[in-house]
Amino acid sequence: MKLVTELVEIVESSVQIDEETKRKSHFLEGVFLQGEIQNRNGRMYPIKTLAKEATRYNTEYISKNRAYGELGHPNGPTINLERVSHMIKSLHQEGNNFVGKAKILDTPYGNIVKNLIDEGAQLGVSSRGMGTLRQQADCHVVQDDFMLSTAADIVADPSAPQAFVNGVMEGVEWVYDVASKRWDTMQVVEQTKALGDQDVRKLRESALVMFDKFLKTL
Repeated sequence: MKLVTELVEIVESSVQIDEETKRKSHFLEGVFLQGEIQNRNGRMYPIKTLAKEATRYNTEYISKNRAYGELGHPNGPTINLERVSHMIKSLHQEGNNFVGKAKILDTPYGNIVKNLIDEGAQLGVSSRGMGTLRQQADCHVVQDDFMLSTAADIVADPSAPQAFVNGVMEGVEWVYDVASKRWDTMQVVEQTKALGDQDVRKLRESALVMFDKFLKTL
């Protein structure tokens, strides 16, 4: 399965104030997912695929207050709780679009987003998920095995070039290890089959160091 990320140009921000506590709550709302059109990444999501996955995401994540998103473009499918900035509170279908609403959390990265909103910053969101792609004419069609990691990460540059939108590690093959309950790249999985736990940890640490060095060259 491939890591696929999709950028939505603009979402609306709002601030609500509790009349009793006078506490401000910050929100982002807009189109999080789009179906039946070829997007700027050359991909198309059938509406049936999105509808099925949105239903699962609502049931398993949003309804249980587990639908988190991060600030920035993560390099893998797993949610990093240290980088969580918001919680997605709703996601519903309107035609071929899926409109979502996210509450900005009182976390270190959430507070960065709150300050940006207070300063009038214009923010975009990027969905992140796993799925296989099938070439059809001049675009890639996302298949029925598509699964959302998050309906929305918050990104800073809606006009960014396609390479940024796609995510640095989008083309890497990812697999889910049921035993460890984590996502790993196929390369890591193949190299760890014959290794012990200590060597596996070292391999993953080395991979993270190499990726960090690569990011600094961009």
